[in-house]
Amino acid sequence: MSYQQMFFVNLVVDDLAVSKKFFTDLGFRLNEQFSDERTASVVISDAIVAMLHTRDRFAQFTPAGKKPADAKETTEVLLTLSARSREEADMLADRALASGGSPAREAEDHGFMYGRSFTDPDGHVWEVVWMDPAQVQG
Repeated sequence: MSYQQMFFVNLVVDDLAVSKKFFTDLGFRLNEQFSDERTASVVISDAIVAMLHTRDRFAQFTPAGKKPADAKETTEVLLTLSARSREEADMLADRALASGGSPAREAEDHGFMYGRSFTDPDGHVWEVVWMDPAQVQG
């Protein structure tokens, strides 16, 4: 059996119920085994999980002397998901906007690469990017 490395991003949320609804409205599922009243485990893919934590829960994981960032005040990360097509990038971004997200930047079209961005209800910036596989050098 081969090992598949996973990526977990941990984010502070102000209203866990609102955030859970937002991400399930985008088509992602919750992993109830790793969710409780202060944390929601959002499965984005087999290899990517967003752990949404209330501010007090998130603070338990941060180093002493550091406080959780407020994504409405500062941008701590840019979260980027790949899309299989331009249409899929548009679909996810449009769904995010219809589900309570806000536009972050104008769409960017470079021919070989296309992307849209939005913020979730807590202000975290998400990007959805399609790249033409024929143009990507690996």
